[in-house]
Amino acid sequence: MKRLFFLLFLPFIVLACNKGHAGNWDFKSFYKPAENPVLKADSSFTFICPVKKEVVKWQKADVFNPAAIVKDNKVFLLYRCEDNPAAFLGGRTSRIGLASSDDGIHFTKYPEPVLYPDSSSVSYDYPGGCEDPRVIQTEDGLYVMAYTSWNYKVARLSIAFSKDLIHWEKKGPAFLKANDGKFLNIWSKSGSVITKMAGEKIVAAKIKGKYWMYWGENFVNLAWSENLYDWYPTLDEKGELKALIGPRNGMFDSRLTECGPPAIINSEGIVLFYNGKNSESDDASPSVPKGTYSVGRVVIDADNPDKVISRSDTCLLRPTLPHELTGQYKSGTTFSEGLVFFKSRWFLYYGTADSFVGVAISK
Repeated sequence: MKRLFFLLFLPFIVLACNKGHAGNWDFKSFYKPAENPVLKADSSFTFICPVKKEVVKWQKADVFNPAAIVKDNKVFLLYRCEDNPAAFLGGRTSRIGLASSDDGIHFTKYPEPVLYPDSSSVSYDYPGGCEDPRVIQTEDGLYVMAYTSWNYKVARLSIAFSKDLIHWEKKGPAFLKANDGKFLNIWSKSGSVITKMAGEKIVAAKIKGKYWMYWGENFVNLAWSENLYDWYPTLDEKGELKALIGPRNGMFDSRLTECGPPAIINSEGIVLFYNGKNSESDDASPSVPKGTYSVGRVVIDADNPDKVISRSDTCLLRPTLPHELTGQYKSGTTFSEGLVFFKSRWFLYYGTADSFVGVAISK
């Protein structure tokens, strides 16, 4: 495998990617196309909120942090939309929108959100809403979304199922049943289910008869499931959450490590892209501005999903374009959440400064 690197002086990046048959990954350069950002906010989209019982401009403020999936030879993005630009950071209502594209760059938005606060889950996801989705599919075509339910008090990693990407059934918080509810009310986000390639299709993988998911915002944790909606965190000898990786002083991920797109098995092992935030204190890396979100990469044993093999020492994708350096989150953000294999290339979708959706494409 060739060594990963990125070019600081050009809007190009280098990431682990696959060429040709997706079972044999090569490393090639990605580029940020001129069409970036590929999705923007739009105040013309309206929706009758079932909780407020009133019309809201559900994507007036910002759109960002997208999941991605390939269906019917198209790329579909499920992206986070915020409604009120006057509200403070974290004080808006988020809903999940849907957009499709024939080329992975030019998207057509669906007119209404597909996942949003309603009477079935108001205690978990209102008034904050449904945030930061990651989406996978099973071998038999069921779509599974891991997203954040936010009620302004506790962020909870939650699960929803769909057969068509439009109509979703909320299954509730991922850790509702685990350990007699011990982890129901902890702060939990960012679920990255382990996947594999089936031809050119990415599907949920089983290891030792179970599904596995990396998750977490401060440090990366691991959980397992038999049905993809009841998840059980792995614990240490003291019965507490077992951290797989965490922040490192003096590096791009010195403040936190948060899971990115669904992890994927290749010839190296399980490849997990994650979002590292640089510290704002003296332990920050000098290679990126303080507070910046960049993308890192960790490789894990394919037979032992809690055994780390290697981890990148430098970020693989970082803010370089103007809209990635300014916006709702002004420290700069490239926050990866969607990765698809489409038309023999890899497309990495990410949020930019909590304000837009961007893409990087393999050459």
